[in-house]
Amino acid sequence: MHFGGADIGSYALWSGAALRVIPAGPGPRAAGSMDRVTDEALPEYAERVLAVAETIPPGRVMTYGDVAEWLGEGGPRQVGRVMALYGGAVPWWRVVRADGALLPGHERARPGALPEEGTPLRSAGPAGPFRIAMARARWDGVPDGSRGADGVKRDT
Repeated sequence: MHFGGADIGSYALWSGAALRVIPAGPGPRAAGSMDRVTDEALPEYAERVLAVAETIPPGRVMTYGDVAEWLGEGGPRQVGRVMALYGGAVPWWRVVRADGALLPGHERARPGALPEEGTPLRSAGPAGPFRIAMARARWDGVPDGSRGADGVKRDT
């Protein structure tokens, strides 16, 4: 199936320029896996957003706004757009809404990713199976272990 020049079956994304796709790997695809779009096809801002997403440790999350603030450019919507278009090649499930709720459909796209990584969760009640416990899961971009017992960042 083709749309705008991109083969939807291979998870290629159309952004107005031809994108080259590198297959995710041999054999059947794992749930939530995507083909990787090469860096040469990405806008510079998208590269920076994806680089931040790759640095978020397992079990921790950043909000779309946190990523924009960390970069000093754009806002939550711009980060969300980058993640929607190009995020399949990075741990996209670690970039989340500020309220900790999962985006509709994401729990099916990569089931179990957050619990498997030990991300702090809480009950979502009637809204769904769970939400991320943002007070405990939110990452400020400072590598774990680079703070002293008093919580102050230490130069490494």
